[in-house]
Amino acid sequence: MSTEPDLSPGLRLMELLELLTRHAQPLALPEVIALTGWPKPTVHRMLAQLEQGGWLVREPDGRRYAMASRLLRLAEGALGNSTQQGVRHAVLRQLVNEVGESCNLTAMSGAEVVYLDRVESAFPLRLELRPGTRVPAHCSASGKLFLAWMAARQRRALLDGLALTRYTAHTLTERKALEAELETIRRDGHAVDAEEFVEGLVCVAVPVFAPGQRTVRCALALQAPAARMTLVQARLQLPRLQAAAQALARTLG
Repeated sequence: MSTEPDLSPGLRLMELLELLTRHAQPLALPEVIALTGWPKPTVHRMLAQLEQGGWLVREPDGRRYAMASRLLRLAEGALGNSTQQGVRHAVLRQLVNEVGESCNLTAMSGAEVVYLDRVESAFPLRLELRPGTRVPAHCSASGKLFLAWMAARQRRALLDGLALTRYTAHTLTERKALEAELETIRRDGHAVDAEEFVEGLVCVAVPVFAPGQRTVRCALALQAPAARMTLVQARLQLPRLQAAAQALARTLG
């Protein structure tokens, strides 16, 4: 964008939000000006309006603007109610038929993971987590996956303010141990929850990338009682999870 858009003030704010959400990390005022080509007073005023309205929030350094919870909730609602919802649910249902255990689609929301969709297994022994449920990032497979793919600066800022609460004897509560696992996740391309959030429950998650990019839009996960499926057995389902993640990515274009 090289000139100030000839749009109403409301549409101009929406265009700015769209630009900001396309980037994987918070942006400072000079960076936004460079990306838009709009005058500095205009951009400064618009960022201030979005911050005041609860759509953006400043990073701890006070310079960079990041998505606030209100914007994240809007994105979650739009994604969850889009015309592609039925297609995504069908992909999940087919995956559950193949692996025999519950599967879910999640997104990162602030410092937590939110369930966008979920299909339960037919077994009576299961943990029901409905869409809209939020779980911690540091001890869930999907949460660790999102953390692993975050820009380093964004991840540091999030972890600096994140309480690594212990939920089970297996929860990683030491920052160094968690960061070491995040490196492994980025290298291996998947994450696991080895009974770290709920005792007796294991999970394997894979990324759902934005089409044509390496940006993680969502996470697809398989969840099962350890008594019925060990973590080793769950990992054997990775090819099916990855194939389903590719199918889901096509619905997010």
